[in-house]
Amino acid sequence: MKYFLLIQLLLSQVYFSQSVSTNLDISVKEMLSTSNALSANLSFYVSDENGNLVYEYNGNKGLSTASTQKIFTSAAALETLGKNYQFKTTASYSGKISNGTLDGDLYITSNGDPTLGSWRWENYKPENFKQQLLEAIKKSGIKKISGNLIVDDSYFDFQSTPGGWPWNDLGNYYGAGTFGVNWRENQFDININGNLFKSFSYDLENVNWINELKTGGSSDQSLIFTAPHSQTALINGMLPAGKVTTVSGATPDPPMQLAVEIQKLLGENGISISGKTTTYYNEKLAGKSISKAPNQNQILEYRSPTLDEIIYWFLRKSINLYGETLIKTMAKEKRNNPSFETGVDFLKDFWKSKGINPMMINFADGSGLSPQNYVSAKAQVQALLYAKKQNWFDVFYEGFPTQNGIKMKSGTIKDSKSFAGYQTSKNGKNYVFSIILNNYQGGSISNALFKVLDNLK
Repeated sequence: MKYFLLIQLLLSQVYFSQSVSTNLDISVKEMLSTSNALSANLSFYVSDENGNLVYEYNGNKGLSTASTQKIFTSAAALETLGKNYQFKTTASYSGKISNGTLDGDLYITSNGDPTLGSWRWENYKPENFKQQLLEAIKKSGIKKISGNLIVDDSYFDFQSTPGGWPWNDLGNYYGAGTFGVNWRENQFDININGNLFKSFSYDLENVNWINELKTGGSSDQSLIFTAPHSQTALINGMLPAGKVTTVSGATPDPPMQLAVEIQKLLGENGISISGKTTTYYNEKLAGKSISKAPNQNQILEYRSPTLDEIIYWFLRKSINLYGETLIKTMAKEKRNNPSFETGVDFLKDFWKSKGINPMMINFADGSGLSPQNYVSAKAQVQALLYAKKQNWFDVFYEGFPTQNGIKMKSGTIKDSKSFAGYQTSKNGKNYVFSIILNNYQGGSISNALFKVLDNLK
């Protein structure tokens, strides 16, 4: 009797799996037969929780993933850096302190903490760091600085954005680069009434604006154009008339922005600086050289949230800055070369060592913003299956948003969309999937993909 029941159970599972596969195939063919998908490319792969194939359509084909690329970066970071990893920012000085005067320079440096001054955690906001720094300076006995205030941003190399990022992304908040010292997530906000600037979230240092905005439409159709270390920013496009819209941009020089804010903080508290306020790379751009932050005479060590907390926001809100910082951090920590090229090579080698065919993971960055990322749906499923077996999986899984009733990460670039994640059907079957659709023109690409994925519910 038990044998008979087991056979029935196995047959029902096989039938159900075949039914799901058939329904997926019907939905895929219906989607690709529409006029919107005339020139579209699709890579789709579904397995059960044990890695057994349920359905695939061009599963090996590499397509532009957009932000589902973050799956690879976050999982590799959790394993190689550890979920308790913390970034740190320090304050130190050169010279000596005598009668309240620092006869030397005050340094602020970091190992690239992307959360420094972030608003996402109550205890890590800009005011928190500034207050702790001010208290440390006062505690050290410094009342006057005869030298310079230097933000040492040399921990990473000078290149702050991957080479494959489009120009029209760089000036917008999601195109913020990563620096050796980051500040306020390298983002600023502008409140704009129609096409007139009303206010900034904070005063930007050394940025001159060209405003070519027009009014019209009902949504934000504006773009900001600027670049790292640029002193010129252009905003154009269209914003609705008669109401205030908040537009967010990428800070051109976050280390210098922090330096100026610290200078102001000290001045407001009666601590004068006789020298200049500058950064390591600004001096290098001027053809000058300065010493890096000394290891001795440290007066403050300020630690970031742990990596598991950072990964949550990285996946949940798809913060590109975090992805590129993690790429450079893994490159620095594991290969002592904090370049994007080294980080991307490390990420590819990591997943190759986990059994993914390197032909299916042609990475260009850590966040997915570059259209030069080409990854297959099968590779994403393999990464998701690997993550599911690790002791850090709960942290990883928690970061996935729930969309259309499914726990999955999404990715979006022009006329392209991807989803990858986990789903338990009403029959209790656990699926792992990735679907990537490129060049789907017109209509709602998300709804088209939801209709396919509904078969897994």
